[in-house]
Amino acid sequence: MIATRESDLTFGPTIQDRSGEPVLRCYYCLKCTAGCPVAFVMDVAPAQLLRLIQLGQKDAVLGSSAVWLCVACEACGTRCPNGIRLAPVFDQLRYMALADGYKPPQKGIYALHRSFLSSIRAWGRVHEATMALEFKARSPFGGNLFADLKVALTLFLKGKFFSLPERIHGLAQVRRLFKRPAAPDAEVKP
Repeated sequence: MIATRESDLTFGPTIQDRSGEPVLRCYYCLKCTAGCPVAFVMDVAPAQLLRLIQLGQKDAVLGSSAVWLCVACEACGTRCPNGIRLAPVFDQLRYMALADGYKPPQKGIYALHRSFLSSIRAWGRVHEATMALEFKARSPFGGNLFADLKVALTLFLKGKFFSLPERIHGLAQVRRLFKRPAAPDAEVKP
């Protein structure tokens, strides 16, 4: 577990207030980590991140890749005996990281995050093909649109990719969410 020297004892209550999730109730049962499909790629597992929040380790939390890798699947909240949903917590942590000048540790994470949100804004859901194309255009790895052509072709042949995008009913409601002032919209340079 990553730890820093200084503790900010207001950090845990601040996250709890901003996210609306009872993060201070976590007693480290590890059920969130056991159910998380992306915990294996995080530098700090979900349960460890909650413990760091409780300990006021703001720098370690906001500087971690875990903040950017949550896919908001809600497996953590389903498993948690205290009903702690980490997706809203991670949302607030990303906002705070941007506001405080923390950069995502891996190249391309912020480009993927922005492309994901852009797809939601446009369609009301994620449309994989347009999101992937936008990510390729934003990505610091270069604009090589054909680098993943073999993977895209395999997904297409299995009917998993390149369907025509469809907007959801109630798209106006989704777009209103994007207009709410929740966080700074500063661009992060890779």
